[in-house]
Amino acid sequence: MKAPTVIADLRERNEELLEALADRGVDVERTTLNVGDFVLSDRVCVERKTVSDFESSIIDGRLFDQMRRIREHYSFPLLIVEGHRADSRLGSTIMNGAIASLYIDHGIVALAVPDARGTAETMACIAKKEQSGEVREPSAKGGARAYTMGQLQTRIIGNLPGVGPKIARALLEHFGSVKAVSNASKEELMKVEKIGKKKAERIHAAINSDYRSGT
Repeated sequence: MKAPTVIADLRERNEELLEALADRGVDVERTTLNVGDFVLSDRVCVERKTVSDFESSIIDGRLFDQMRRIREHYSFPLLIVEGHRADSRLGSTIMNGAIASLYIDHGIVALAVPDARGTAETMACIAKKEQSGEVREPSAKGGARAYTMGQLQTRIIGNLPGVGPKIARALLEHFGSVKAVSNASKEELMKVEKIGKKKAERIHAAINSDYRSGT
């Protein structure tokens, strides 16, 4: 079985965390991400904060903006708060209120872990589960811009429902261009490996349905 891959932001400097991911059989790729700190699949992105970082982001108002931006690009944004609550300056009432607001108002889950190794273990479990069945390679949808035409084309197709980087490349190789993928019928889409009837219908609908703002 292929080792799961996690994309880590280049600004992530916690070597203990990166080494702990490697110890758990995870391949780590580094790039500059515009949203989040780690990407675990085409739909899961993690914002990692120590207790101190979490408190600071509540005080200066960054927290909800950061998580909203991740939510715009990934179906399952996740906040991991690392450290011990006993070290908190704000107190549990304010911290729990922020966590509750993220979940109730925005549908974003926050997990508390004791240390960097706990963060690594949590992310490794999620990455393995995400990448074990249906192909869900990590995709930096909100990350660094594409530097080649091929990367840009892969990113465009990779944003379709149920399509990650690997399937995006397969579609482009099969049809030859973004336009040809867009013009493909459901039956033609199903000729590409890993695309069944249900996924073909979702892709076709996303491309051909009339635009409906807010839906």
